Amino acid sequence: MRYALVALCFLAAPAIAQDATPQPPDDDGFSLMEEGAKLVLRGLMTEMEPALDEMEQALTEIEPQLRELGPRLHQLISMIDDIKNYSAPEMMPNGDIIIRRKAPLLPKPEFLPGPNGEIEL
Repeated sequence: MRYALVALCFLAAPAIAQDATPQPPDDDGFSLMEEGAKLVLRGLMTEMEPALDEMEQALTEIEPQLRELGPRLHQLISMIDDIKNYSAPEMMPNGDIIIRRKAPLLPKPEFLPGPNGEIEL
């Protein structure tokens, strides 16, 4: 009888395990994290709004100077072939700013020599 009872327990165990339906995980954890992230971002936006407004006002005030500086800056960039060829800018006592080239620029020859060294005119 004892063996029959043990056998009955083993037979009933898989049936009990199969009857149990798996429970989906609670989405409360994810939604709480999502809500927390939203609150943090809203707080950051609220804190940053005055600073962004001030920056917009400052940029609006200096817009004419930036428009005037644009072509000059473009001209400077077109003169510099590679920034690595230049030293850091230096300010002279009279207020001039000098940007020295590290290696001197070799002059471009007007006439390129041929294979035997002759130049055609």
